[in-house]
Amino acid sequence: MPLRRLAHLTLFLLGLITVLSIYSTAQLRFNYNFNDFYPAGDPDLEYYQAYTQRFGNDNDYVLLGLEAPAGKTVFDPGFLAQVDTLTQLARRQRHVLSITSPTTLANPVVEGLGVFSLPYLHPNEPERRADDSTLIYRTPGLVGNVFSPDARAVALVLQITPDLEKPPGDSLFAALRAGLARAGLPDERVHFAGKLVAQSVFVDRLKWELVVFMSLSVILVTGLLWLTFRTWWGVVLPLIVVLGAILWGLGVMSAFGVSIDLMTALLPLMLFVVGMSDTIHIISRYVSELGYGAGKKEALWTTIKESGFGSGLSALTTSLGFFTLMTSTIRPIHNFGLFTGVAIILAFILSFTLLPAMLVLLGKPQLREPRRQGHSWDGVLGRLFRLVLVRRRLIFVMSGLVLATAIGFSTRVRINSSLLDDLSKSDPVRQDFFFFERQFAGVRPFEMELKPAPGRDIYDLAVLQETEKIEDYLQHTYGLRFAASPVTLVKSVRKALNGGGLAEYRLPTDSLELQRLRSKLKLFRKKPEFSALALPDASAGRLTGRMADVGSVRAGALNNELRQHLRATLDTTVLTTRLTGSSNLIDKNNENLTLNMIQGMAIDVLMVMVIVLALFKSLRMTLVVLIPNLLPIVIVAGVMGMAGVSMKVSTSIIFTIAFGIAVDDTIHFISKLRLTLAKEPDIFKAVRRTYLLAGKAVITTSLILVGGFSTLLFSKFDGTFYVGLLIGLTLLFGVIAELTLLPLLILYFYKRPKVKESLADALVVEGRS
Repeated sequence: MPLRRLAHLTLFLLGLITVLSIYSTAQLRFNYNFNDFYPAGDPDLEYYQAYTQRFGNDNDYVLLGLEAPAGKTVFDPGFLAQVDTLTQLARRQRHVLSITSPTTLANPVVEGLGVFSLPYLHPNEPERRADDSTLIYRTPGLVGNVFSPDARAVALVLQITPDLEKPPGDSLFAALRAGLARAGLPDERVHFAGKLVAQSVFVDRLKWELVVFMSLSVILVTGLLWLTFRTWWGVVLPLIVVLGAILWGLGVMSAFGVSIDLMTALLPLMLFVVGMSDTIHIISRYVSELGYGAGKKEALWTTIKESGFGSGLSALTTSLGFFTLMTSTIRPIHNFGLFTGVAIILAFILSFTLLPAMLVLLGKPQLREPRRQGHSWDGVLGRLFRLVLVRRRLIFVMSGLVLATAIGFSTRVRINSSLLDDLSKSDPVRQDFFFFERQFAGVRPFEMELKPAPGRDIYDLAVLQETEKIEDYLQHTYGLRFAASPVTLVKSVRKALNGGGLAEYRLPTDSLELQRLRSKLKLFRKKPEFSALALPDASAGRLTGRMADVGSVRAGALNNELRQHLRATLDTTVLTTRLTGSSNLIDKNNENLTLNMIQGMAIDVLMVMVIVLALFKSLRMTLVVLIPNLLPIVIVAGVMGMAGVSMKVSTSIIFTIAFGIAVDDTIHFISKLRLTLAKEPDIFKAVRRTYLLAGKAVITTSLILVGGFSTLLFSKFDGTFYVGLLIGLTLLFGVIAELTLLPLLILYFYKRPKVKESLADALVVEGRS
């Protein structure tokens, strides 16, 4: 089949696949669900899912904080009227199941066969304000939960439909904001917090950042391509190939029903900058062959033949770097690794089908400055190669010093995360969450299931007494600022049966009194707080609470101390407990981060060793390849330790991805060296020729990679910002090592006896020139 006809057929078939990919990509949806970040397949996750079936989720709520006007307290009648207006509006919303508000709080009192609720607040009776405030600030569970300690703010707690999705969640927020405006409450005095708040904000920002990152990357890459090739086709063809690969990758992701989340939102950018590598190597070699006088067909055939092997290996190692992320138990990271790895392979396929087809149909390009004796890049790279040889001792010494320093600082890196890690401390959303930590109980949920021993139930007096001891420890030692359990229910009923007096808010003193209380519990069982804290058959209970977001490291230490305390004090013949909850699961991710990172790096390193052994059948060459690629990883770990950047879910992917990408240029270099050695037996001449042939592509691809990842520095998510910064630094250090350490290591370790002679001869020759 004629070459042009084959090119037309190739373009037609690829076009059909691209149309299908566009259709599939159009079905993609954005999603941010905190539940996706729980460790998949973990026994604690299975336990928590069963727990939520019994008691409900611990994060299906919205906190709405309202500050009183300047110079006034929360007991001001005008402010309370605004709060009540908003409360009534929120209560009418479809997805609000219940609401706790200062204006609806009541002190229950049992008289005869009925229950009467006495309001805590009487805003229309100014003479009762002092008594109201005194009662409120003496009643357990109100201060820090509904009223701030300084009486300057109140909180509304909205219990919402479980796992509410973004569209109805946005509708709820729109209604609440409209109500706030009608009530005359300005934005600066209003604060929102809760999973639904973060979910809504994150998805909106993902959409915005995806557009911004891609736009900046296209502009940056276009400029670098123009500076490199100085031809329109040297810019347009790579862009077509890579954008096609992005569509294919997103189409595959959509076909498997995966949404765009905080991690997979990085796929288009990753593929854009990483997938550009093969196209640049192909075009650089193609232009070089044309510049050395080869015809179009001959130049294209030589390019495909000699670049295909190296590009295939580099695509394999780069995709493996992403595939190793599939070892993660965190579903978004697993999906990101899987589909980015698949997309890189698709980019390789397009680079060696679509790009050659377009080059075949394109007329023979007219080079700006055709040269018979080489190109201007040859002179630059030749001088750089000579400098590397002359300064070889300095390069080795500096590399050793930098490595030792980096190792020292890398020991400072700690694994730590908090619930809103991906938002900077100055972010308005995080500031709202901080508001609830300053003024109220906090936003970090705490969950513990209470299981009475056989023959007892959750309202057994001994069980209640054990539960009360746990509550005391949690509030006075552990750090809970708000706690509720079946003890809360029994104390509240006892208070209600005794006229609502605060002195009666305590557990019964004997079983006889408890039996009388239990007969009255049925009067309160329709209240949502009862079903949320104890099962109807009293076979299990829930101890729930909120606290400040102290971070996973501190939380882990607190949980260990709690377990030790329970082992020492809890009577397990009466009651057993188990920690659970969304915060506990997110913290548990940190336990797996180090293991997942080590597994990913080990698989990456092992695969690169196998490839190098297959190419050169030399253990020395595996070290030659690994050293300049592991060195930048250690340096960046040192930068993290020096800058105090913690290892967390979003930054745990950095080392695996960076190594997989950084080794790409090394694979290209050694595969070209292998081909060159087949024609040139002298190792020095082979290395020098490879340096000149591969140097331009190595520098260009590295600049594009560093520039592409630098666009992530504009992200409002801290995790994304550090991914861009640290991977960019890794690749920058990587290209420096590639152009300095790699050729020296090859010359010293590959066929060493000849290398020494070649180095001496080389310095003489270079000196004469």
